[in-house]
Parts: sequence; structure tokens; C-alpha cells
Amino acid sequence: MTGYGVRDRPAEGTSLDLWVKALAITDPSGNRGVLLTLDLCGITREITDHVAQELGHKYQLPRSAVIANVSHTHCSPFLPGYLSGLRILPPDGMAKAVAYTRELEQRMIAAASTALQSMGPVTIGWTEDAANFAFNRRENREADVPALRAAGKLKGPWDPRVPLLAVRPPNGELRALLVSYACHNTTLDFYQWHGDYAGRAQLELEQRHPGATVLFAIGCGADMNPGPRRTLALAEQHGRELADAADRGLGRTLVPIRGKLATAFADITLKFAEIPSPEKLREAREKDQPNKVIAQAWAATVEADLQKKGDRILEYAYPVQVWNLGGLSWIALGGEVVIDYSFRLRQELGANVWVFGYSNDVMAYIPSERVLKEGRYEGATSMTAYGKPSPWAPGLEDKIVRKVHELVAQTK
Repeated sequence: MTGYGVRDRPAEGTSLDLWVKALAITDPSGNRGVLLTLDLCGITREITDHVAQELGHKYQLPRSAVIANVSHTHCSPFLPGYLSGLRILPPDGMAKAVAYTRELEQRMIAAASTALQSMGPVTIGWTEDAANFAFNRRENREADVPALRAAGKLKGPWDPRVPLLAVRPPNGELRALLVSYACHNTTLDFYQWHGDYAGRAQLELEQRHPGATVLFAIGCGADMNPGPRRTLALAEQHGRELADAADRGLGRTLVPIRGKLATAFADITLKFAEIPSPEKLREAREKDQPNKVIAQAWAATVEADLQKKGDRILEYAYPVQVWNLGGLSWIALGGEVVIDYSFRLRQELGANVWVFGYSNDVMAYIPSERVLKEGRYEGATSMTAYGKPSPWAPGLEDKIVRKVHELVAQTK
């Protein structure tokens, strides 16, 4: 299993199935795109690029036409290269993870292929509602959240919006529904496979709307937690609340999506602040300390990257992707993106903007400049779990936002 530090034993069973789902869209001119959503904690660039390459060969799709978004459930399998600073897997464990990854890629390709091969005439519309179980975990103690929420005194930025997109064939029945929310998908920490609140919301909505495929794409919720949490009953409660928000949205007149589909994809180079000294790496390997296993895994990952890349270890190719669906802009950002990005992009680009985090490559937390300066977990210490040499260098927020503006203009 992955997430929540060092998992000390394998999963004990399945509480809720994990899914890969695909939504394929083509416009009247024949421009096509595929959104893949997965009940996973993270995903690597190697996986998503390989899947996109295979789909490109098979269906003549450009890289920009394939988005992969993971829900960030922590009750999901480990993938090689993801959260590499958490543990050093034994050879048999790594072999299992590699085999699972190959199977996962084939399932992603199969889901996308099924969607692409089964398209028919539809109308598409979108709207927004709200859910209120998220809170800013940097500004509020988890134990205090129920009382603070009841008193209307929760601190810090958070985003209650629940964007949704509905797909209906000519008979008017719901064929597909995409739902989003900006909140960590971490109600649960037990040792069973489960899609957490997002998985439960999808199942709830599919039961309410027989015949519809319901997908979840997570927003910029890296500094948001669901609250309260830690029990299966609470995951189900939050899932129902999200499903209720989606159903309220479906009950209103949706904004129709018409016209062209345009897609764009680009890498930008983000930089880490520094290369750790040999002394720091040696101390991480040898010193007795809390979470020694994590310190040793971080040191091993960084040392291996230094041998392979040298000074280039400070550079990272960060993916930015934009789709324009008839005037609605989908912005898909890699990594665990904090809420500030969604607020800033909506302020600068307008209300017809839907921002996803956790897309195409989950390599680390992506703090805003504010969060980077404040530090703490999202701004600094989380880089250890991700096997990165240091926190990001200042300036990453403006680089990402500038590239988003360029790609939005390109797709318009």
C-alpha cells in the first residue's frame, strides 16, 4: 500500500473496488480527447506518457489530448517511482509493484479504447454546486474542526465548489457524469483497498443513476482535509454529501458546451532550492531517529538520482495541460497542488475555469509562493517522502501560472 508514511504490512482485503474510468469526447470537427480518472494515490510521468503514446499510435491522438487524474486515495497500491522517499521495497515487493504497473497501464489503455470506440451523439453541460466537509488543514487543528465549523470560525482559504459535467444522449438519460472537489481524499487510513469519499460518491451516484458512468477528478486540494475522518462511516457520509451536491447541480439548468475541443500540453522547468550535502545524506542513512526508514529511503533515492543526473537533479520537467471545451477551460496541473492556484487562475481567467491537481504526474507538493515561504509540510518537509533533494526554489507559482495563460490563449 502507499500513503500514510511507512505501511508495515500489505493490504488485508478490498472494502471498495478501485477503478480506472475513461471519458472520451469528440467535437463536430473530429477533434478528440480522453480523460482518465483513477482511484490511486499518485501516478508517475512514465506511466501516463506510455499510455498516451500507445493511445496516440492507436487513435492518432496528440499527447495533449490525454489527461490522467488520480483521486489521491491513500488506500491504494504502491507504484514504482511514486513516493520513493517513504520506503525501500525488497526485490519481491518491487517485482509485484512493477507487474501491477504493467497491468494498470493495460487497463488504462483498454478503458480509453472502449470510450473512444463507443461514442455517439450527446449533449454536454456543466454547472457547480457546493459541499462543506473540507477544511484548511494548515490553519485548523483537526480535533477542533467540528466545533469551529459549527461556530462558523474555520480559518484559511478553502473551496466548497463542486464542478460537474453531465453527458446525455438524445433520449435524455444520464450517460456520464464527471464530479470534482478540492480536498484530500484521505478519510481512511486502514489496510484495505478503498476509493475513500471519492470512490463512495461515484458508487452512490451510479446507484442513483443506473446506466451512467460517474468519474471523479480531484481539484487543488493539497492543503485541504476531509473532516471529521478516520472511519468507514465518515467516508460514506462525505461521499453522500458530494453525491448530493452533484444531484443538486443536475437538477438545475446546465450551461451547454458547444463548439470546438482544443487541447494543449507543455513542460516547464521547475527547480529545487539546493542539493543536500554529503554530510546530510550520510546522517539520514546512519542516524537513529524517528522515521529512520523514511530518512534512509530519502537518502537512497537522492543518492541514486545524483549518480544518474548530477547537477540536473535540481531541475524537474513539470506538466501543464489545458483543454478548451467550447469555452470551458480545463486546466490540469501535475503534483499535489494547493488551493491558491485555483483561486488565482479563476480570478485571472474568469469563472469558466475548472482546475485539476494530481494530473499526469504526482511528483511532489506544489505550494504557492505563500505556502512555500510559510514552509511546514506542504511547503518543505513533504519533499522527503517524495524523494526530492530539497524544497522548490522560489518563483514556481508565477512560472506555472504564466504557462497556463499561454496554453489557455493557444486553445482559444
